[in-house]
Amino acid sequence: MPTTATPNTTGKSRQEEQRGEQREEQHLLATAPDPRPGLRAYLEVKRAALLAKREAEREAERAGSVTGPNRLRARTKAEERSGVRRVRIRHHQILSDSPPDFAGYDLGPASPEIQLGVLSSCLTHVFLIQAADLRLPLDSLEVEVQADQDPRAGRPGYEQVPIYPHNISYTVHITSPAGKARIRELHETVERTCPIYNLLINPQHITGRVVLTGSPEEI
Repeated sequence: MPTTATPNTTGKSRQEEQRGEQREEQHLLATAPDPRPGLRAYLEVKRAALLAKREAEREAERAGSVTGPNRLRARTKAEERSGVRRVRIRHHQILSDSPPDFAGYDLGPASPEIQLGVLSSCLTHVFLIQAADLRLPLDSLEVEVQADQDPRAGRPGYEQVPIYPHNISYTVHITSPAGKARIRELHETVERTCPIYNLLINPQHITGRVVLTGSPEEI
């Protein structure tokens, strides 16, 4: 006997149902409790924000108002007398400094350390995003990144040693009731979508120039 589709007894179209879901997500965003007691509540808020963002992007596409790539910027100035590097990104500031054995004051992490911190931060954030998207519950999450940097790099006998941090590895510490298969799915999705992870594992092309202050001359 041929099967027949189950009729929509509610009288609602799929479009109406989607609008109802969107209203529920917006209500969740507006009324969400303080997520600090644990990650599960935060992931619900994260999911609502993710779905709202996707819908806003679809609306922009339908309206033909999609913009091009965002231009990210960071600027660093060496402070007089101390040499401390003050990194400015939008309205935020990060101090980077060297330890005393390199004429620094140890007022902030060195640049290679910041790079590892950036990777750990990005991995952590993408784990949260994908856990929310996959509806995978997390109770705690911490990402530790390690790398080697040899101060002998480039010296006689150590010409082949990289001057940059290498042998990079990371460990994710997760507390979750989810099974191993779902955790593996989460991990694979994170590595596929994490911007900084993919930046580091793929070759990059960087252009640079030097401009003399007060002069249009470029070196």
